[in-house]
Amino acid sequence: QVQLVESGGGLVQAGGSLRLSCAASGSTFSINNMGWYRQAPGKEREFVAAIARAGSPIYADSVKGRFTISRDNAKNLVYLQMNSLKPEDTAVYICTVTTPRQYWGQGTQVSVSS
Repeated sequence: QVQLVESGGGLVQAGGSLRLSCAASGSTFSINNMGWYRQAPGKEREFVAAIARAGSPIYADSVKGRFTISRDNAKNLVYLQMNSLKPEDTAVYICTVTTPRQYWGQGTQVSVSS
């Protein structure tokens, strides 16, 4: 079992930045990929970014060039640096890891005002 706790969400103006963190605990030795999804009100959950244990990040087209994912394997942390935020980035951001079983956090709210 893996438990995930996100932090770092909040309210920011368009063009601003936020940094999300996700801490994993439990059977962390089995974690392979770490990543982020997001879900806006009335919309389906969508992929944002992911990173393998050895690196190699991938991003959704909508966030490429603005968001950066990174991880600290020693501390079982994954980060999402979000720059140049837009109102359409408003959503609950949810951390996920695979072991390969997939685990999800509770999410952290990100709100971007215009």
